[in-house]
Amino acid sequence: MKNKIFTIAVFVFCLNTLFAQTFKSDVSKRGTTAAPFLSIGQGARAVAMGSAFAGVANDVSAVYWNPAGLTSAEGFQMMFDHTTWIADIKYNFLAASYNLGGYGAVGFSFTSSSIGDMKVTTIDQPGGTGETFSASDVAISLAYAMQLTDRFSIGINPKFIYQSIWKMNATAFAFDIGVKYITPFDDAVLAMSISNFGTKIQLLGNSNLVLHDLDPGTTGNNGKIPAYLETGAWSLPLNFRVGINYTPVRIDRHKLTVAADASHPSDDYESVNLGAEYSFNNFLFIRGGYKSLFLEDSEESFTLGFGVRQSLMNNAAILLDYAYQSFGRFSDIQKFTLSVNF
Repeated sequence: MKNKIFTIAVFVFCLNTLFAQTFKSDVSKRGTTAAPFLSIGQGARAVAMGSAFAGVANDVSAVYWNPAGLTSAEGFQMMFDHTTWIADIKYNFLAASYNLGGYGAVGFSFTSSSIGDMKVTTIDQPGGTGETFSASDVAISLAYAMQLTDRFSIGINPKFIYQSIWKMNATAFAFDIGVKYITPFDDAVLAMSISNFGTKIQLLGNSNLVLHDLDPGTTGNNGKIPAYLETGAWSLPLNFRVGINYTPVRIDRHKLTVAADASHPSDDYESVNLGAEYSFNNFLFIRGGYKSLFLEDSEESFTLGFGVRQSLMNNAAILLDYAYQSFGRFSDIQKFTLSVNF
């Protein structure tokens, strides 16, 4: 049975690699998908490791990176993550998971944006019309993962996506799927995940309604005919990840984990993420990484972060994590994550 599982895992990885090579293009697809907030990494630990987390995913944040990793998240875990994004946009991520033992593991996540009100301006009134509008992003998911053997797990994460701006909104459905395999080679981990595979998303609403003049060069006709502006349907940011995770150092209270992810997004070129985490006595964690390696003209580069874990009453723990991500000419990204484990 284990040999069959190993064969399936190898086949999936080879299929994914073949797919990435077949559809690799020299034409940039940047800006060709909607709901880009779905590509913003969640969890300060993962981001500090350069987002090389598909193979590492062993806590509640696996609901975002690789749902198969939920089987490695022990007991009940809850996480709140706050991201200070570019253009003064802020994102909040809430996730929870519960390990059911032999029945698998379940997870939940909620992502929302925080964007302040903005003035409505027109060509005739560039200073504002007196009205305000806002925009929002929301994603809700419910994941399930199961351990097929002691070394192989699989997970799926269906999600609902909602976006709105002023008097228009859009919805979509998608799911993530992932696998995780602990190899016989010193327990190195191989993993693969597919994110945001689903329907297209299209903005609709009252903002599409306008008054149109069919013949502006002619007088005496009706210049205010109700019309409806057609909007296009856009794909979600699909992403294929293949990751590897290895722990070369396990000495007394010291532990060092290194990881690498190869990413094949539908709206950009391929790239590689690298990361490492050093832990002392399972209390202090120092992390670093590099994101979007080999990606030309990328504003993302190195990442840094740390974490502290405090045990409570022997069966609970509180974790505080911080991550800093360089973002080139844009404002650098900072993330704060508070987690509780029972």
